Amino acid sequence: MSKYCECRRRIKLRRRGKWITPQCDHTQCRQCRRSYRDSLLVSPPPREAPTSRGFFCLDDIIMPMQLTSSAFNHNMSIPSKYTCDGDRTKNPPFSISDVPEEMKSLALIMNDPDVPKQIRTDGVFDHWILFNIPAETTEILEGVSVGTPGVNSSGKNLYTGPCPPPQYEPSEHRYIFKLYALDTMLNLQAGTTKKEVLDSMKGHVLAETELIGRYKRK
Repeated sequence: MSKYCECRRRIKLRRRGKWITPQCDHTQCRQCRRSYRDSLLVSPPPREAPTSRGFFCLDDIIMPMQLTSSAFNHNMSIPSKYTCDGDRTKNPPFSISDVPEEMKSLALIMNDPDVPKQIRTDGVFDHWILFNIPAETTEILEGVSVGTPGVNSSGKNLYTGPCPPPQYEPSEHRYIFKLYALDTMLNLQAGTTKKEVLDSMKGHVLAETELIGRYKRK
């Protein structure tokens, strides 16, 4: 019995229709890799039956980079303890996974794109800017900064939590935490602006993902 993924159909026939997942040795799995490129799958195929696009090595499927928080789910409300109704300098905890192997650093930018034009003409408030986060980072703990801080729209090199003004619409704002995986460390100092960070990242982004939280003052 071959252990290579391109033999999965032969294994199925030998076992009278029972689907068996062989082990891939990551050296001769060319058909598997070709099928993956063709289909652009981002999750493993079902184990019960072969896909219509060919044969796949489950260990080689590339998962997208993930940014999650134990404090809130995607597109849900951020707890008030991380806002101006609590401790506005305490950031939520985050978990980072499935980063590119060749990554050299991470950058994290949090902004509010729902700011009233009466307050800021561009409609955006930058709450938190971090760059040169070590590549081995898998967690950002509650109230703890990592990497090098940039300057936010309050003129501070730290996290500034949500505080949407209730007298303007929309009263509930979105807060976008965007994570970038970079193939380099950025030659920038603490206190760098978001624009300078984004300009330095051009041509170096390997992957990106985002987590959105919401907040409305009581």
